[in-house]
Amino acid sequence: MTRLLIVGATGLVGQHVVLQALADPRVNKVIALTRRPIPTCAKLENVVVDFADMPNEASWWSVDGVISALGTTRAQTRSGADYRTIDYEYPLAIARHARNHGAVRFALTSSLGADARSRFAYTRTKGELESELGKVGFTSLTIVRPSVLEGHRDQPRADEHMAQVIVKIMAPFLPRRLRVSPAQGVAALLIDGAIDAPPGVHVKTNTDML
Repeated sequence: MTRLLIVGATGLVGQHVVLQALADPRVNKVIALTRRPIPTCAKLENVVVDFADMPNEASWWSVDGVISALGTTRAQTRSGADYRTIDYEYPLAIARHARNHGAVRFALTSSLGADARSRFAYTRTKGELESELGKVGFTSLTIVRPSVLEGHRDQPRADEHMAQVIVKIMAPFLPRRLRVSPAQGVAALLIDGAIDAPPGVHVKTNTDML
């Protein structure tokens, strides 16, 4: 049985991750690290933290696998520094804490086109995070690179909605990896990566979704 730590549980992908993890018989405990409280149940523990001041020692760091669905966009942050803090520094700090307490598998929501050498801040930051996570020492690292995400957000993003519309119109002419990515499909890849992925680094895209 697996203990999972989930970060970004209130977001589009993260909500699906929590629901799927709670329904998965391979998982006996789900720990959701959030900035604000969420409903809990016998299988779900909610830990409310200040991501800028996370404790080095806490029992909930001791898990088998970690799923990071934490992220934002440049449009939603006040500055480039704030964006980098949320999308790069927080996930990396969480990965290091969990690894120091014995976690062996990590699954990350990244982005199609992630590249540390990209001239675009969004894909460059994702690529830099992927590279640094590879140095943390997890036995297994799963990187899911979705295209434009499809699903209901509590706080809709106008730019993302427009991108969904365009990609859907173009879908017949696009390879599968470039089409919209259902949030529940991304969540399923993350769950499998944090529970059953073999040793090594595994990069997943739309083509890996059922």
